[in-house]
Amino acid sequence: MRFISALPPWAHVIRLFSLALTVATAVLFSIGQPSFAGSSSEAAPIAKTEPQRVVIGAFINDIQEIDFRTQSYAVDVYVWFRWTDTSIDPSKTLEFMNRFAPNAHVRDQIYEPPKVLPDGTLYAVVRNQGRFSTKLALGNYPFDKQELVVDLEDSELGSNFLRYVADKNPLTVSPEIYVAGFRLGPARMEIVDHVYPTNFGNPTVGDFEAYSRAKLIVPIERPLTALSVKTFLPILLILACAGMILWVRPAYIDARVGLSVTALLTLLLTLVALQLATGRGQADVDYLTMIDKIYLASYAFILLVLLRVVRASWRDGEHGSDEAVARVDRSWFLFVVAFYAAVTAVIVSLSLS
Repeated sequence: MRFISALPPWAHVIRLFSLALTVATAVLFSIGQPSFAGSSSEAAPIAKTEPQRVVIGAFINDIQEIDFRTQSYAVDVYVWFRWTDTSIDPSKTLEFMNRFAPNAHVRDQIYEPPKVLPDGTLYAVVRNQGRFSTKLALGNYPFDKQELVVDLEDSELGSNFLRYVADKNPLTVSPEIYVAGFRLGPARMEIVDHVYPTNFGNPTVGDFEAYSRAKLIVPIERPLTALSVKTFLPILLILACAGMILWVRPAYIDARVGLSVTALLTLLLTLVALQLATGRGQADVDYLTMIDKIYLASYAFILLVLLRVVRASWRDGEHGSDEAVARVDRSWFLFVVAFYAAVTAVIVSLSLS
């Protein structure tokens, strides 16, 4: 202590300056070095933004003009939205994905701007009238069951930013809707992520992009009882007339052959005309429908009857009397009927399975 106090004043100044310099250097060095405690060695992750939840519901006011040739149908539909984010308006960016003849659609914005509900939720309703299209499978015609679909998406925001949520009662169909020739089944709404195999030129979303899609689905089916009578009764009458040829007495061989050939050809042409009339309102498809297969079996029935009539005209080959020829005719008739019934049953069961 005596030595320290004996130092001149300027030495104390130098000593204090050196101590301050040492402390400052240590602090700067510690700041420049990486820290190994906790997560400070890495950048803090950016918090992921949850997609905006938009409640969606719909009311189908009418369904008209189901056209199987163009596979389109006219729908009058109301779609409503409820959401909270004021920076978006899903009613404005709503897009109907399966429009048919887009220029003929009429779209109305019920609330402009969106209505604010008492809890602060935004509410908007869009009405759209126009034709929509979906792929209608006709393989089981006339026992086919179809689904009329209206697909909805947001045209701007993918599913990472906006996600549809079905309302408590998401889809209602007006009880006054009447579609001639069809019965309507229970309607439903399905919400899925529809993935497009492209990023639409936007490299920030990756190689593909997904959008939340709401599907409004209304099942329809044809009334089986009335349709079966109108479709199959004419066919059965034609086949019955063809089969009765085999019950003409073999003794009248000339009249039998001439009448049977003329009658069978007439019946065959009638069956062809009936088939063309049945398919007039259907789309041109590259496969056989159930009714087409039944018509083919009916053609085979008529040709088998004609084959027996021609064979019976060679009475010398029968080595028997008229009774023997008639007995073979009846056996052949039973065989043809059983064959036709079995083939038809297989066609119907395979189509409906």
